[in-house]
Amino acid sequence: MNVMAGLDNPNGSPFMVGAKQRTWLKDDLAKVAKDTPVIVFSHSPLQKIYKGWNFWTEDAEQVQALLKPFKKVTVFYGHVHQVQYNQIGNISFHAVMATAWPWPYPQTYAQAPSYLPKLTVKMNRADPFFERDATGWQFIDINSGNAAVRYSLADNASRTVAFNTETGRPEDIKYPDESLPPQNHY
Repeated sequence: MNVMAGLDNPNGSPFMVGAKQRTWLKDDLAKVAKDTPVIVFSHSPLQKIYKGWNFWTEDAEQVQALLKPFKKVTVFYGHVHQVQYNQIGNISFHAVMATAWPWPYPQTYAQAPSYLPKLTVKMNRADPFFERDATGWQFIDINSGNAAVRYSLADNASRTVAFNTETGRPEDIKYPDESLPPQNHY
């Protein structure tokens, strides 16, 4: 696509793509072959992660339904200020880190019950109790049609999350089936 367009509006709450933008997306995607890799950039996650902090898009399922017919879809989103990745059907989700401050992980917030969904991909978090976790920058390689995201974390080891064509989901390259070891911070 030679067009960059925003699918949500970060001004206000809750996040919602809305009927008008979903219609635009549906019409725009109708011009694209179903085997064309589709990449979507959104401020909010186009999935429902944690409503209490607005890590949530009200009409996420409706947007996902528009993307479902395509063989390969990658969604990059911000807002959560965390290293996050997930797979829902044919859609790979990758959060973009913050350069300013991280949000704590919802499960670390003890003042309210957590209603996190069961994620389809186990996420290895760098260190949710470190105040600079998930701040830094990342390099995103989409040359293969699948995302490989190299996270450069402040005061933490760099990590790469890439789509594994054998398992059909994004995985942490160094720690695919185990938790990250604790980090040492000074």
